[in-house]
Amino acid sequence: MTATEDSATETGELLRRWNATLRAARAGREGPDPAPYGHDLLARWAEPQRRYHTTAHLRAVLDRVDELTDQGGEGGELELVRLAAWFHDAVYRPDRSENEERSAHLAERALTEAGLTPHEVAEVARLVRLTLTHDPAPGDLNGETLCDADLAILATDPDTYRGYAAAVREEYAFVPDDAFREGRAAVLRQLLGLPRLFRTPYGAAVWEEKARENLERELGELAAD
Repeated sequence: MTATEDSATETGELLRRWNATLRAARAGREGPDPAPYGHDLLARWAEPQRRYHTTAHLRAVLDRVDELTDQGGEGGELELVRLAAWFHDAVYRPDRSENEERSAHLAERALTEAGLTPHEVAEVARLVRLTLTHDPAPGDLNGETLCDADLAILATDPDTYRGYAAAVREEYAFVPDDAFREGRAAVLRQLLGLPRLFRTPYGAAVWEEKARENLERELGELAAD
């Protein structure tokens, strides 16, 4: 299978997941065809300025949401969490600071038109905004699931983590090396200073230690450069 065929297969699979999620969120209510909204989102996730925040990241977050659900997650509004995953980096420009807010506005416009209720739209937008801080309140099951799924890349094997860190650097290629190292180190220290990176029981048990090892390793490598 060629790279083009692989990409087409991935796009088709993601579009099927989007269609199923939106229909499930509408719970039998009538609404427009989900496919055009899915195509628009996938085009956004495939924009050329992206190196880490790509359709591969989208798929990974969706997969981690499923993993958390399969490993004892309960409660919450799963389809709204999945919709928030689709929108959480739908607007992404590395040189701008308002990506989460603009992504939330996109969700509000699109999902209102697509047939969700005001409560559902507001919850998806709230979750998208929450990915700015990854700091859900205790008992926020939706927020805990989405934030843990988004941060799960931190707990991958060392080679995968290095690939993630390198892709982030590519997205910020316009930033000089010294400034990038300083800014990236500040982000890593902020994460390491959190009492817990992962809020779900599964995330805390399975991902926390690996993530902290990766963050400490990267921080040390930045200091050595």
